[in-house]
Amino acid sequence: MQTRSFYSSPLGKIILTAQNNALTGLYFDGQKYLPDTSALLENNQLPIFLQTAQWLDINFQGKNPCFTPPLLMIGSDFRQSVWQMLMKVPFGKTISYKEIAQKIAHQQNRLHMSPQAIGNAVGHNPISLIIPCHRVIGSNGHLTGYAGGIDKKISLLKLEKVNIFNEIC
Repeated sequence: MQTRSFYSSPLGKIILTAQNNALTGLYFDGQKYLPDTSALLENNQLPIFLQTAQWLDINFQGKNPCFTPPLLMIGSDFRQSVWQMLMKVPFGKTISYKEIAQKIAHQQNRLHMSPQAIGNAVGHNPISLIIPCHRVIGSNGHLTGYAGGIDKKISLLKLEKVNIFNEIC
């Protein structure tokens, strides 16, 4: 059974969803591709939600949480491969859509992978922040879209002390 909880962050309300004690969703309220969670049972005391809140508390202090709550990534094999790649991007670092496309193409023994396909998978990441889609930038170094809003992306990168001045200019 899926359940939900809420977390009050410095960047606004976050909606959490879980199934079988694994996190299935972490969304900023109002973000693009936010599923309707209104029918889900609310339970703020589930261990998975308490672990996730602890992870978020550490993250919003500008520190790298040294653990990852149990995740249940629901999506196509392709999307999951992209999300797994995002999990490898270190705290305080960025990667481009093009770089991810090259890595996924290499994994799949393909000559080419579309950065746009990567962007689609990144944009549909259901567990933002923990699967750090905010660390993905354009190949020219510029900041690009973020389902939670570009203002939140900037704030998240600043929390990680990423020098975004070059990316904005």
